[in-house]
Amino acid sequence: MPRRVSLPGANELFRPTAGTPDPAQEKAATTTKAKTAKGSQASTSAGQRAGSGRVRHDEKITVYVSTEELMALETARLTLRSQGINADRGRIVRASVAMALADLEENGQDCRLARLLTTD
Repeated sequence: MPRRVSLPGANELFRPTAGTPDPAQEKAATTTKAKTAKGSQASTSAGQRAGSGRVRHDEKITVYVSTEELMALETARLTLRSQGINADRGRIVRASVAMALADLEENGQDCRLARLLTTD
């Protein structure tokens, strides 16, 4: 007769470790942060738009760049690092997108983004 082994349940295997908040509390905190971020973003003027910074991002896009663009981005990252600003490439791109969108909101068709896209 085969012996049946008792294994722990999924709740026991995937439970939070010590020091980790309860998942319900963590979700509530994330929701509060999201509401606060949306409220503060809506209250800022177009010229004050900023990148989302170092937060968990739920959305993802894929961007293809040339070798030269990637090297320029990495050079910018290293330049910022030498100035004491630690930012990964994604954070630099998010800040750049925020700047371009703020310029678009503020200046419309006269923004740098529109001029750059019409020359392509």
